Amino acid sequence: MTTRDWVNAIVQNVSAWDGIRPTPHRFGGTEFKWGKVEIGHVHAHGMVDIPFTRAIRAALVESGAALPHHLLHESGWITFYVRRADDVEQALRLYRLSYLHKTQRRTASRDEHYPAQVRALGFGAALNTAMGVDA
Repeated sequence: MTTRDWVNAIVQNVSAWDGIRPTPHRFGGTEFKWGKVEIGHVHAHGMVDIPFTRAIRAALVESGAALPHHLLHESGWITFYVRRADDVEQALRLYRLSYLHKTQRRTASRDEHYPAQVRALGFGAALNTAMGVDA
């Protein structure tokens, strides 16, 4: 498989989530929107960029799950590079984390399954705390 295949797999998977609309990203690639909110985007060469809060980004970077954004170093954005087949699953975990975070923050009724869904992603106690979930 090639990077293009891996990116296509990510696009197909994330696009199937409830309420997600894939759109062209202004700098190339595919952007994932939930309403007006960007969940993240992926470039054709395998670079994944996802917005989080600074606390969540810090937990992800500290754990080695992602890197600070390649340009916006002091923001909450992260970058992750899909370089091999195993990276697809990690990219999907990161997108799912963003999806859960964005939908939970912007939904009037809180999802009772949110804590379990966050924990099931397996990012660890520091990230769970940053996401507002008891470790």
